[in-house]
Amino acid sequence: MTTVQNAPAKTGAFLVEKPSLFTPGSIGPLTLKNRVIMASMTTRTADKAGFVTDDGIAYYTARAKGGVGLITVEMAAPERAGKHRHFELGISDDKFVPGLRKLVDGIHDAGAKAGIQLGHGGGHTRVDVSGEAPIAPSAIPHVVQEGHTETVVPEEMTVARIAQTVRAFADAAVRAQQAGFDMVEIHAAHGYLISQFLTPMENQRTDQYGGPLENRARFGLEILKEVKAAVPQLAVIFRLNGDDFFGDGMTFEEAKRVAVWAAEGGAHAIHMSGGHYRSKPSAAIMIPPMATPETPFLHYASEVRKAVNVPVITVGRMGRPEQAINAIEIGYADFVALGRPLLADPDWAQKAESGKPVRLCLACNTCVDGMREGNPLHCLVNPLAGREQKFASRLPQLQNKRIAVLGAGPAGLTYAASVAPFNEVTVFEKNTVAGGAFRYAGLAPKFQNVEAKSQSLQRYIDSLVSECEEAGVRFEFNWDVQQLAADLAHFDRIVIATGATYRAGMSAVVTGMLRAGLFRAPLLRKLAKHPRVRKWFYERARKPTAKSIIRLLPKSVPVTIIGDARVAGKSDAAIRDAVFSAYGLKP
Repeated sequence: MTTVQNAPAKTGAFLVEKPSLFTPGSIGPLTLKNRVIMASMTTRTADKAGFVTDDGIAYYTARAKGGVGLITVEMAAPERAGKHRHFELGISDDKFVPGLRKLVDGIHDAGAKAGIQLGHGGGHTRVDVSGEAPIAPSAIPHVVQEGHTETVVPEEMTVARIAQTVRAFADAAVRAQQAGFDMVEIHAAHGYLISQFLTPMENQRTDQYGGPLENRARFGLEILKEVKAAVPQLAVIFRLNGDDFFGDGMTFEEAKRVAVWAAEGGAHAIHMSGGHYRSKPSAAIMIPPMATPETPFLHYASEVRKAVNVPVITVGRMGRPEQAINAIEIGYADFVALGRPLLADPDWAQKAESGKPVRLCLACNTCVDGMREGNPLHCLVNPLAGREQKFASRLPQLQNKRIAVLGAGPAGLTYAASVAPFNEVTVFEKNTVAGGAFRYAGLAPKFQNVEAKSQSLQRYIDSLVSECEEAGVRFEFNWDVQQLAADLAHFDRIVIATGATYRAGMSAVVTGMLRAGLFRAPLLRKLAKHPRVRKWFYERARKPTAKSIIRLLPKSVPVTIIGDARVAGKSDAAIRDAVFSAYGLKP
């Protein structure tokens, strides 16, 4: 067995000539060019009725062009009652098939196989979303966040209603086949309907669908059986929680037994994830945030792989290429599913295979939190995510120019990486390392809406630096703008990305408190997490630095101001401003 070691950060090269992650692999009747799978993620790129849009096609084909072997299109409900999000992709009626076929054709033409996840919201939806009363194994209250938050008590399903839903899954699989999909994934995880049957707390039935695990698993296994019978030529994946992470939830020992039954029932692969809407201390474990240890679900895949005779897929914070490679080389899993890492970098697979640096996901959950609040798909480190159609025919505004970028924070690095393939770019940073004030963001209690973790933020900065270097960007550290003024006159454009500074000389005080860990102390921690306090620290207490810089620059060179140097705020807005400025657009 080959062991993969981490390569030097600058080259991104691997010490294995051809890692198994980038070799073909089979899932039942389906052969993939590599073992990288795009995991299903809600996008809100469908229209209000659930039809495929050009934005959705552009989003998925970008990831297919980026080299993944299999695209798993987002969760689609097999019947109206299962729809759990506004702008959710539809598959519950034949009318959706033509649009889905167009989507599949786009994915195939871009070089990937196409699958779709069939999932049912069950009790975790609302009448205002689906147009029908929510149904579930038992009438247990669900707290449902979709834009706003409501507590819903679903209707307990009768045996006849259960049979109707089983049939709906099979019918949806037939539509997937008609649309040209190569695979369907049955979603039995994360607190949706099949998961609700598996979870003791949510399934309090006393008939053949409740009580012992064999009964609680019956519903999902019946769906698997009917889907297999309906589309025998398609690959069928069964996605399952390794643990629900709350009292009276499904445990790993139970999950492993269900995985074995699913494999015996004909599933061509088992996809092991984890977490539930009721998980403790937070449902965020479903999409592990940056403070969560990396690869939190890998051991579930490893243990299940020992117990089943079909391929096993792992998922969850596998975004660093060496992690994904090792998972396959060491034998923990047969395939790696990536979600957020492919939002951050749609070319992840191609770059990782060639040893080039990938733009790393922060695990900041900006994408997830925004989605639950009803916003369109959005990624903090890749503002093009969900906007591929808008940028499809655009090139950076500047071509064949010498560009000086002042400041190596996230905005400056992002701008440099965006324009470097078309220009000669030099980044000037007054400190000895890149990152700017972002280097201290991990010392605060929160980043975005999750607990901050310095290591995740620093790795992201390192990945941006590597991306810039790969594109030919030169770095000059310890710069002084007054001394550089004459040299800057030789550039065609100066981009000010020097960020913002605290007013009244507070920068040294705030930085000192962060370094000392004072904002993580009990008394200040609670205060520092308050939305008004955070807004004050990010915006009102800071002032842009552009005015103090621009007066020192040569008047003969055009200047562009981006990010916090223009308007003090959060890194999300600064990075978005950097990308849009690079393309000559307004955010």
